[in-house]
Amino acid sequence: MLNRRGTLKLGAVAGVALALPAERLVSAVVGSPPAVQPFTTPLPIPPVLSPVYSDRGTDYYEMTAKPANVEILPGTRTNMLTFNGSFPGPTIKARQGRPVQVKILNGLDNVTAVHLHGGNVPHEDDGHPLDVLQPGQTRTYHYPNIQRAATLWYHDHAHHLEAEQIYRGLAGLYLIEDRTDSPTLPRGQFDIPLMFRDIALDDSAQLLWNNNDSARRNIVLTNGKAQPKLRVRRRRYRFRLLNASNDRVMSFRLSNGAEMVQIASDGGLMARPVRRTEIGLYPAERVDVVVDFSALPGGTQLVLQNTVGDTPATKDVLQFEVAGGARRDDDDSSVPAKLSVLPPIGAPVMQTRKVLLSFDFKQGAFLINGKQYDPNRVDFTVKKGSTEIWEITNADPDPFAHSLHVHQIQFRVLDRGGKAVEPWEAYPKDTVSVPSGQTVRILIKFDSPFTGLYPFHCHFVGHSSMAMMAQFNIVP
Repeated sequence: MLNRRGTLKLGAVAGVALALPAERLVSAVVGSPPAVQPFTTPLPIPPVLSPVYSDRGTDYYEMTAKPANVEILPGTRTNMLTFNGSFPGPTIKARQGRPVQVKILNGLDNVTAVHLHGGNVPHEDDGHPLDVLQPGQTRTYHYPNIQRAATLWYHDHAHHLEAEQIYRGLAGLYLIEDRTDSPTLPRGQFDIPLMFRDIALDDSAQLLWNNNDSARRNIVLTNGKAQPKLRVRRRRYRFRLLNASNDRVMSFRLSNGAEMVQIASDGGLMARPVRRTEIGLYPAERVDVVVDFSALPGGTQLVLQNTVGDTPATKDVLQFEVAGGARRDDDDSSVPAKLSVLPPIGAPVMQTRKVLLSFDFKQGAFLINGKQYDPNRVDFTVKKGSTEIWEITNADPDPFAHSLHVHQIQFRVLDRGGKAVEPWEAYPKDTVSVPSGQTVRILIKFDSPFTGLYPFHCHFVGHSSMAMMAQFNIVP
């Protein structure tokens, strides 16, 4: 529970949000959206985008960022911002080592920039917060896919607008695949993405928006639907979990207490699988798990629960219903004891840097190392190929969580408060949670072939849109 100072802080944050242009805000009054009968809506799977053209070396895609009316609650339509009219946005399936070009048309009334979260890309294709598309403009992003197979995602990154425009729907999945990587893992229809995020709706099923008001967002969506249901067969499934919320922390368990076998983190497969019964995700974090339904009889119902939810609509997020009779499915999938060979830590550490996350009441802004984001300032200059340790401290004494997302690089989490982290969190990561009062150390090897200017920021995007962002420049 927030103390008085924490409550005042939230008030200060809301005050800054209300200083934004009035036409970009909607009613702050909590609505009473139409009631949803839990677990009656089938879980939708985001559509897979087909290339408009492919040649021997590249796949070419096109997407339009545009408003659309979509069904979130049964029988209602909600005004959203979308890619190609889809919420969530369409999934792009790329192949490791095969480049992709994505042409974006901005059909919005606002500017936008598209960031491939977790992508190893040239700086001009990173979706820098100030490198925006004006309404009506097009831009082609080049993604070389020169990285390990992984569950990535793309989202809006236009500075000061990113929190609202992600909240309104501008996000989708980007999967880099490599069929030689642990080929026995569940594939095809048994490999299912699950994008979680929260919203607040008024009594007309329209989004309520104000920055940093996660306490008001009282519905958690899975793939764009409230409390959907997925019929599963008696076999193993791979689920790709993404917390796409602006600010909500989630923690997932199965209602029967069954194990989930974690096989991957933000940047791809881990070295070895880890059996877990509960998995926490801060905003933007991803985890891939394998769940085995083969021992459950047909007709069994179990719920994927967000244990930190405070209402049924934020706690019971997805129901699995096991189909079939007494016979189990033929299932040739398995989880190997060794998933991947991870790269070595590399060269000796050349530098240790401190990253201090805090809030300033006088400025009404979130800060990194005591400074608001300035696009004309380079905060760190790093040498290509070098290895560094960053000590990230959440200096806020209130229970006010932060995270840190470093563009371009997958890093290794070393320890929290001097204690080594568990294997499931160590590597590969591009976003790390930093609870109040805690110091987390990460080891970064700047081994990308690309140089240039990249951001790092809190991925509670309500915070980054209010100045909790900085920049590093990779030099030859």
